[in-house]
Amino acid sequence: MTQYKNINGHPHMEYVREQLSPEQVLERSKNFYQLMDQRRTIREFETTPIPREVIDNILKTASTAPSGAHKQPWTFCLISDPKIKKKIREAAEEEEKISYGSRMSDTWKNDLKPLGTDWEKPFLEDAPYLIVVFKQSYGMENGEKIQHYYVNESVGIACGFLIAAIHQAGLATVTHTPSPMNFLSKILGRPSHEKPFLLLPVGYAKKGTYVPDIERKKINDFLEEF
Repeated sequence: MTQYKNINGHPHMEYVREQLSPEQVLERSKNFYQLMDQRRTIREFETTPIPREVIDNILKTASTAPSGAHKQPWTFCLISDPKIKKKIREAAEEEEKISYGSRMSDTWKNDLKPLGTDWEKPFLEDAPYLIVVFKQSYGMENGEKIQHYYVNESVGIACGFLIAAIHQAGLATVTHTPSPMNFLSKILGRPSHEKPFLLLPVGYAKKGTYVPDIERKKINDFLEEF
């Protein structure tokens, strides 16, 4: 039976979770790392439909992320309508074409060459779903502003959960951040206190897709131990 106690005038419930042996903890950590190490950024998608329940489970997983004062300052917009996806692609490509033509430095463009990217974004129409993540600068409740805390950090963590959940489900995505992204607010009719944070196409990787032959940093390259 779940135990409850009152702390600072608010109900708290006892945290209960299965106790694992050190060997089980090691095995779980290894299995999850091996799974996530297979994750790759994908820009070519099958148009194969995805059961809506799968997407709902992925989004619910993202919503379990911690957030400042538990304000959960995020909105996830799910798009499957081909007409809206087309509008998003056209607007994104317009901004990206300008970026590749004049906004991005030569160094930036040279750094992107090994990844094979350009201003064209067909995946925004091919993927069965687009998820646009908005960060809420503040909340609204009964017409009143609700203060939010650590918004960027909170939404960034939720996006990490989201990407992991997409991969765990056997699907693929690419973190797309066209700059500027204000067109997303306009197309999706979002209120002024919501700002676009990240755009994620979601689907099955297209058969015959190739990804850059690159390596991740080894642990000794990013870990400083004290």
